[in-house]
Amino acid sequence: MPTPDSSPRAASGSQRSHRQLEIFGELLHSLAPAARREENFPTFLQHRLGRDRRFGSRDRRLYRALAYSAVRHLAWIEAAPAPARPLIALWLGADEPSLASLRSELLADWPALPATPAEQASLLNSRLGIALSVDQLFPAWLAAEAPSLAGDARDRLLTRSPLWLRLQTADPQPVLAWLAAEGIPFRRHPLLPDALALLIETDLTRSALHEAGAFEIQDIGSQLILALACPQPGSRWLDACAGAGGKTLQLGRLIGPAGNVEATDIRPAALAELRTRATRAGLANVTVLAAAPAHNRRYDAVLVDAPCSGSGTWRRSPHLRWQTTAADLLRQHQRQLAILSANATLVSPGGRLIYATCSLARTENEGTVAAFLAAHPHFHVVAPSDALGCTVNEYGTAILPAAHDGDAFFVSLLECQP
Repeated sequence: MPTPDSSPRAASGSQRSHRQLEIFGELLHSLAPAARREENFPTFLQHRLGRDRRFGSRDRRLYRALAYSAVRHLAWIEAAPAPARPLIALWLGADEPSLASLRSELLADWPALPATPAEQASLLNSRLGIALSVDQLFPAWLAAEAPSLAGDARDRLLTRSPLWLRLQTADPQPVLAWLAAEGIPFRRHPLLPDALALLIETDLTRSALHEAGAFEIQDIGSQLILALACPQPGSRWLDACAGAGGKTLQLGRLIGPAGNVEATDIRPAALAELRTRATRAGLANVTVLAAAPAHNRRYDAVLVDAPCSGSGTWRRSPHLRWQTTAADLLRQHQRQLAILSANATLVSPGGRLIYATCSLARTENEGTVAAFLAAHPHFHVVAPSDALGCTVNEYGTAILPAAHDGDAFFVSLLECQP
């Protein structure tokens, strides 16, 4: 009787696994350069996989996981011998559940993935006879722009971020019961009771509870911005760079029905999505503005979640690590300063201007705040509560992945003198 390993079924499975890795090797020829040039790499990858008839939904999930493993470690992949690159991407993708079967088939003679990038590089060096270092995985400007980001704090940027939810209901039990019934494990944030991290990949948009507005997908770092800002019930806010409105909806809940938040953005499509989400959430205190408010309007607080390099989102968007330059940071700084200055006129005396980015770079963060304060001496930085475990300096607060397991953000609370 044949052993399980020698059965035709096992042989067929092994052949399929080898063929899948071979196909990924073909894909990698176009994906690697695209990761360095395509600003919207996720859409590029989606289209690349979608137009290939070989890929069903399960195959697309597998190749997408392999692609992101390769992009996270792109400098290592490119430095390795071409035939070994697909297998290295598979080995480095140990935290991708969709790769588990392929890994068991093809990595039997490979050691388990070490815990740290330094150990991973050392093992690859000895196995392949190449010279890899962790520094190769980060742009040269990072050390100067984020000098305190070292060790585990920097290494965490190479890992996947969990999907975070924000409960948007007074009764969380139906959401918790649905997650349990669907077999979706999660953990609650220790400081924000409405924040849940999902521990497996799943499509939440299929849930009737999502359609009913009971929860929204929102990264924990984004949620912490408003937790640090402490919006007061009944206050009047402007969300000046609202996008699709994750923080707008969070604001609407925090300020309550007696408050009001107006939201605007330069992207009409994003505002259309925000209108849909606000209606779904049943937030009557959210008003979407098609254009920036008049200069004579005043608000208790104005939120400027400014356009930025997106370096804080490297865990979700690793391609940006290979595309962002020091010159990009300076261009973003100039843009941010202009947006911040324009919105400063809308803050009531005694009110606050909340500046936020999803950036690690001090040019965009402390540098922008310092330049703003120099030009607007009637504003000053207010230190937030240190109860949320964030890193505070004289210009603002850094929300880092090593502390909260989400994206990285920076937030500064700027108060206008009465």
